Amino acid sequence: MTVRIGISGWRYAGWRGKFYPPGLAQRCELAYAAERFATIELNGSFYSLQRPSSYARWAAEVPDDFVFAVKGSRYITHMLRLVGVETALANFFASGLFELGGKLGPILWQLPPTLKYERERLERFFALLPRDGPAAEKLARKHDERVAGRASLAAPPRLKLRHALEIRHPSYAQPELIELLRRERIALVVADTAGKWPLLEDLTADFVYVRLHGDEKLYEGGYSDAALERWAKRVRAWARGTQVADARTVGKPPPKRKSRDVFVYFDNDVKVHAPFDAQRLAALIR
Repeated sequence: MTVRIGISGWRYAGWRGKFYPPGLAQRCELAYAAERFATIELNGSFYSLQRPSSYARWAAEVPDDFVFAVKGSRYITHMLRLVGVETALANFFASGLFELGGKLGPILWQLPPTLKYERERLERFFALLPRDGPAAEKLARKHDERVAGRASLAAPPRLKLRHALEIRHPSYAQPELIELLRRERIALVVADTAGKWPLLEDLTADFVYVRLHGDEKLYEGGYSDAALERWAKRVRAWARGTQVADARTVGKPPPKRKSRDVFVYFDNDVKVHAPFDAQRLAALIR
């Protein structure tokens, strides 16, 4: 099992002089953060297709045992709403993800809050998601002119891909979704959003993906010592392959496992809580 605790993104002007030392060059911020966290969520990929040179540079700036989670394109999730997305998925995978090499971790698919649960829509989307290097290469080669001339098409050897789904509409809080995700081996994101969107802790894969957006105020609120201890209790249990007694679930108990990998990302970045909360939680897990 592996527990990795980190932050969602690293380039925030408000962090300079508070988390980042005064005078630290912007180009050094990723390396500085990677010395303090075992993982970071790459969220620029949500807003636009990145370039292979960017992924290669990011990979070179972090330690060998570091892992990036990569946020899937909002063009796929929010604009196309998971329908007719094969070419968009091909562009996403061809845009440079393979340049991360062994540092490529889970891929996050965040659904918009207006998208209601439709089993068939999810099933069609899940069927397109590659789970290994050969499948990812085959998909990436279907890219169009948007990445022509700058596509990266060689997947790392023995690449295994993990996918996580973050839901934001209450219609997803049903046992059928949990059964579907377990069948597809896709992690349901445990998302703490200060009560704005559903918080479900059903375990649906061999790893757990947690996003902490704010305890009492979305994106702005920090986590108290008591709140972090509650999350630490959960992380410890999930890493041992078990579930906490007070888990907020809608499905049947998960199959027993000896362990699960756990990835935790703090996204309460507005008032610079994220990096410090992540460090405090990591200290509780050690």
